[in-house]
Amino acid sequence: MGAFKVWIRPFVKLLFIIDLVAANSKTVLNKKRKYAQFHLDLGQSDFMFRDCKTCGLKFVPGDEEDTKLHKEFHKNYTHGIGLKSWRNERVIGTHSLEAGRVILVQKDDPLAHIKKVEEVIKMMEMELGEGWIFHKDCKVYLFISSSRVAGCLVAEPIKKAYRLISNSDEKSDVCSTRKEGKLTSTTLQFGSISFQRETMRKSPLTKDDRKPKDSLLGAIICEKDAVPAACGVCAIWVTPSNRRKHVATHLLEATRKSFCSGLTLEHGQLAFSQPTSAGKLLATSYTNNKSFLIYTTNSV
Repeated sequence: MGAFKVWIRPFVKLLFIIDLVAANSKTVLNKKRKYAQFHLDLGQSDFMFRDCKTCGLKFVPGDEEDTKLHKEFHKNYTHGIGLKSWRNERVIGTHSLEAGRVILVQKDDPLAHIKKVEEVIKMMEMELGEGWIFHKDCKVYLFISSSRVAGCLVAEPIKKAYRLISNSDEKSDVCSTRKEGKLTSTTLQFGSISFQRETMRKSPLTKDDRKPKDSLLGAIICEKDAVPAACGVCAIWVTPSNRRKHVATHLLEATRKSFCSGLTLEHGQLAFSQPTSAGKLLATSYTNNKSFLIYTTNSV
C-alpha cells in the first residue's frame, strides 16, 4: 500500500501541472473542452461494461454513477417516462383513473409538450430504429398510466394507401431475415415495384422475439391500385411492463376518433406503415380484417 502511495503522488502532481499549463494556454482558451468518460482499472471484479438484457443500456456495475444512471433509464424504459399532468393537455375520450388516459400532442402545442414527445420518441427509437418515426406534421398520442407514458402512437396525414393481400406471406419467396437477433427486414411489393426497410435493434431480443423463424414477417404484397386514405399509423410502442393490457387498442381508438376533425374513421380506414410480425397481428386484430391498409412514405 505504501508503494502505491509513493507511485500515485508524483502522478497526481503531474496531472496538476498539465492542467495548470492548459489553463494558461491561449490556444486551449479559444477551444471548447471535450469530455470523455474514463475508468481506472485496478483489478476490481466488476469493471467491465455489461448490457442490460431488458433495456439494452451498457453500464459498469461497479461504478456508482453508472449504476444509478442505468437504474433510472431501466425504469423509464420498462414502466414509461414520467408525466403527471399538463395544465392544458388535450385529453381524448374518457377513461377512468385506473385505466389511464390518452392525450394528443400536436406541432402547435407548448414547447414543454413537444420536448416530452421527443423524449418518448428517443425511447421508441431504441427498439424501432432511428430517423423515421416522427416529423413536425405528426400527431402524437400518449397513453398515461400511473403518472408515466405507458404507450405512444405516432400518426401522420396521408393521401393514399394499398390494401394488403391477405395470403401474401404464402405467395412470396422474399423473406424477412434476422441476423444474430439484431436485424429485421421488411419488403413491400406493389406490382413490379418493391420497397424494403431494415431496422437495427439496439436492445437484446425479448421472449416474444425468440420465436421460430416462421413467425417473422416476410414480404408484404399489396394490391396494385391505391385507395384514398387520410390517417397513417406510423408507429406504435408500448413499454414492456404495460404490454398485453390493451394500451395499443386504446391508442388506436383515440386516433380514429380524433385524427380527422369532426369525423370518426372506421376501423378499416386506418392505414399502417410497414408492419413487423407483431404489428401485423395487431392491425389484423384491430381491423378484424387480414387485408388491412398499408402505406409507404411516398403516400404522405
